[in-house]
Amino acid sequence: MFVSIVVPCYNEEEGLREFHRQMTAAARALCGNRFELILVDDGSTDKTWQVINALLAEDRNVVAVKLARNHGHQLALTAGLSTVRGDLVLVIDADLQDPPELLTPMYEMMAREGADVVYGQRRSRAGETRFKKWSAEAFYRLLAKITRVHIPVDTGDFRLMSRRISDQLVQMPEHDRFIRGMVAWLGYKQVAYEYDRKPRFAGSTKYPLLKMISFAADALVSFSMVPLRIATYVGALLTTGLTFVGIAAIMSWIFSGTVPGWTSLTLLVVMISSVQLLVLGLIGEYVGRIYIQSKNRPLFLISQIHRRGRVPQLSTDSLETIESPPLNTLLAHSGPELRRSVYDEASS
Repeated sequence: MFVSIVVPCYNEEEGLREFHRQMTAAARALCGNRFELILVDDGSTDKTWQVINALLAEDRNVVAVKLARNHGHQLALTAGLSTVRGDLVLVIDADLQDPPELLTPMYEMMAREGADVVYGQRRSRAGETRFKKWSAEAFYRLLAKITRVHIPVDTGDFRLMSRRISDQLVQMPEHDRFIRGMVAWLGYKQVAYEYDRKPRFAGSTKYPLLKMISFAADALVSFSMVPLRIATYVGALLTTGLTFVGIAAIMSWIFSGTVPGWTSLTLLVVMISSVQLLVLGLIGEYVGRIYIQSKNRPLFLISQIHRRGRVPQLSTDSLETIESPPLNTLLAHSGPELRRSVYDEASS
């Protein structure tokens, strides 16, 4: 068994060494040295890339991946998944909120249940504000009600997956990615591992309020047509209401000769115009995503990949760099067999 551990990193220089220490200890406890720790630098503005390369010089199990720019957490995670070589793939963040030592019990649950995915389900969320806990709880329950795909509540991207899940996930071409939903959409047997989430070891959250709202919008639009249907329902409701208003106005004119209520009429016009703009905005969200997808641009651009003694046909334990142009074409448009022919080394 060979395990790949994929870690998106954005401005994580303060806690990355401690994460490496805990994660490698957990991996060695499970499978000795048969693992790779793929650290993906998502266009960090601090010294994250320097720290990653320093760890690479110290530990031959580290794989350093540098993206050409900041693509965001979900695409950085996809870039890391595109380089995996393992039979099993662990997805985890570098902030140590998700405990690395859970790798072994998650693997044991996977073997016991015969599952393809073991996802972490949070019992508690230490170090987070009451608003964030409440908003996350409300969001996941709303998502569960309006989507046809069963997306488990109170989960993140922390999960252990089989290689076939990882490969199929990379081949899904959508740009606005909600990976925990995409994994759920794939199906197969998926089981929950409950755990208590810890506070961040160092640094600050990379998901402020605006990013959280954008991420929630991606999830809702990617996995549900309900927003568009709500626009239809609101239009039907307004039509019904205005029909009764029109009947009342006609009756008032017949019996009193006047039609009172210019203020209310103005308010109705403003309200209807606002609803129309809201509906156009909802339609625009879907159309905009179709437009971006139709350009068929690569999901991400990899600037560099550094491995020590991991590239085929290299007998020395030296630092090697694979440039991005062949990788970009390879990872964006090929299946797992072609990727494996480039990344896998002969078993020893």
